[in-house]
Amino acid sequence: MSRLIRTSLSWGGSLTGMLLFVALWEWGSLNYGSFLLPGPRDALLSIQGFWQQGELLTAVWATTWRAMTGFALASLAGLILGLLAGLSHTLGRALEPVSTVLLGIPPIAWIVLAILWFGSGSMAAIYTVAATTLPVTFAGAQIGARTLDKRLQEMGDVYRASIWMRLWDFYLPHIVSYVFPALITALGVAWKVTVMAELFATENGVGAGLAMARVNLDTAGAMGWILVVVALLLIAEHGFLRPLQKKMEPWRQSVSQAKA
Repeated sequence: MSRLIRTSLSWGGSLTGMLLFVALWEWGSLNYGSFLLPGPRDALLSIQGFWQQGELLTAVWATTWRAMTGFALASLAGLILGLLAGLSHTLGRALEPVSTVLLGIPPIAWIVLAILWFGSGSMAAIYTVAATTLPVTFAGAQIGARTLDKRLQEMGDVYRASIWMRLWDFYLPHIVSYVFPALITALGVAWKVTVMAELFATENGVGAGLAMARVNLDTAGAMGWILVVVALLLIAEHGFLRPLQKKMEPWRQSVSQAKA
């Protein structure tokens, strides 16, 4: 019963926050006018218009494919390099300055370089996403591997635990606790950078829709596309990363149930 109450309170708090945000949004629209700040109803009507015109699904698919492809490439490379850098002090010292430099380059600079290197199209957006999110995943994996408890390694030596048991039961839970927050951050960056890249480098996608809204001075349409991006991010995070995190960290669920 206590777990049900805690879940209800959690959902209630989230719903309250969303309703408060919508109320403030509507208040701002009424005070500043629908041209400067279209209300929630105007944005939803714009999304309905995109659907009726056949633009919505095409744009959502293009943006999702670019964002997730760049995110997957950056995550794979960042996790491998980060784990190696965390386990090897020499390699870590060599790669840390590179990661810092990549993290300091603004996304708009990567977009310009990507357009010069690859031309306009999906490749420019994918490359930009990969370049901007790779340092984030690298840092998470490196810190996770670097902070491994040496006592766990000593315990594994004492009990002659197999390599698989050490990886799965000793090292993975610790590393995952650092990796998933980095992946969630990188996912949010991926969506934002994808839309920004599409704004300059592609003829389709949510970013291209925002560009057309800017040209047509369609503020309601711009707000509608922004809502679409937010919805895609929430679906990717809570529909994919969060469930995966729960499966990879079953011990967190056990702790939560014990507290409940």
